[in-house]
Amino acid sequence: MNDVTPVVRKGRKFGQVLEGARQVFMADGFEGASVDDIARQANVSKATLYSYFPDKRLLFMEVANQECARQSQAAIDNIDMNAPPRQVLSQAGRHFLRFITSKFGQQVFRICVAESDRFPEIGRAFYRSGPERMRAEMAEYFVGSIARGELVIDDLTLAADQFGELCKADLWPRLMFGVIASVTEADIERVVDGAVETFLARYGA
Repeated sequence: MNDVTPVVRKGRKFGQVLEGARQVFMADGFEGASVDDIARQANVSKATLYSYFPDKRLLFMEVANQECARQSQAAIDNIDMNAPPRQVLSQAGRHFLRFITSKFGQQVFRICVAESDRFPEIGRAFYRSGPERMRAEMAEYFVGSIARGELVIDDLTLAADQFGELCKADLWPRLMFGVIASVTEADIERVVDGAVETFLARYGA
């Protein structure tokens, strides 16, 4: 394969292929998903599938980008951005940590890292579809919270990034290095509660 990222061609059955791939990837993961299964689920021929996505990794990342964007939108839609920081941060942190510690979220991260040298645009596209968007939304929330006298923050994007990193503490590194195989909801609550308390200790008015 060339060092240039292959172009994904869009057409009439593009959405159909993506939905079929999403169902298979969610059920079987990246390694377990076969092109035959994806084509069958999408009700298209393998030739049609390959005409859109010449590489299974590109198909996976397109699904990942859309899923990440969907998760980000769901978080935005379900969080009251006028609520106090403790409530907003707790909800945002739980949503974020559930996604990145899911089987799907872990696979996305590993593929981004594995393909970063050959296909850097894969990682960039994923970052833009979710993490960058949530970063901007958090920074925008901070502006309103500062105006209400709830937070004191000079660097909004740094604070947003710091909160994200606090939510990854303990669980994320151990999951990525295979020290633990999965996380529980109690684990997520413990880490996010600690992240919120630490963040408010630094930035609470």
